[in-house]
Amino acid sequence: MKQSQLELSAGAFVLLGIVAIVWFAIQAGARIPIGGSSYALNARFSNVGGLKAGSQVFLSGVPVGRVAKIDLDPQFTATVHMMLNQDVHVPSDTIASIRTSGLIGDKFVALSPGADPQNLAPGSTITDTESAVDLESLISRFAFGSVSSSPSPAVTK
Repeated sequence: MKQSQLELSAGAFVLLGIVAIVWFAIQAGARIPIGGSSYALNARFSNVGGLKAGSQVFLSGVPVGRVAKIDLDPQFTATVHMMLNQDVHVPSDTIASIRTSGLIGDKFVALSPGADPQNLAPGSTITDTESAVDLESLISRFAFGSVSSSPSPAVTK
């Protein structure tokens, strides 16, 4: 009788340990601070060019959040829903850009803060954005000699 109770309590302890390890791994993988909170912020882009849910959001080169999801709105623009760390305050004249880490690296959202003392409220939308540069079309334009007539990345307002 004592042997089965000992085995049962050891099994419960091991199971509890596995659950704790899985929970910490999920939290670390999502880069959500344990016990920390975040708030939602949106941005509208004409082209997200390979940006995915889970991509990082940087402010002045420092990771401050993640892309939660990307939707297509009725005007055929992509709305990027971001979750930012609660302690990060973003000025209302911030510009959101989609950038690439390296030549063919992952896409991320770069926030360039402005000088407005008023901060964006949680759930608000950044309308000053720079869409992703389509590297393939840029290379093909260069290869076929029409680089000078190519437009710069679209700026949405």
